[in-house]
Amino acid sequence: MKRITLVLALVVLALGLGFGAGVKAAGKSYQFTGTVKASDAGTLTVQKSASETWMFDTNKDTKGTAKVGDRVTVYYTMVATQIEPKPAATAGAAARKSAPPKK
Repeated sequence: MKRITLVLALVVLALGLGFGAGVKAAGKSYQFTGTVKASDAGTLTVQKSASETWMFDTNKDTKGTAKVGDRVTVYYTMVATQIEPKPAATAGAAARKSAPPKK
């Protein structure tokens, strides 16, 4: 009976750790702090330095508002909107491309 309880506890622990790691990986977020340079419908432009300006898309689910000149921290996640696959080059094709032309 103790053996079954121990195995069951280990399974529950492993599932809990696996689920927690998956949630953390899926919910990875980043932040960017700077001064708002433009705030239009659907777009927020934030400048961190003279050479670094980022534009963020906003939608109805974006929390908070900002006016031009406000210092803000933008929290964002990276989400793929489209993936375009390309066929992998074969070893023979790569060798032919890198070989010098014959005279």
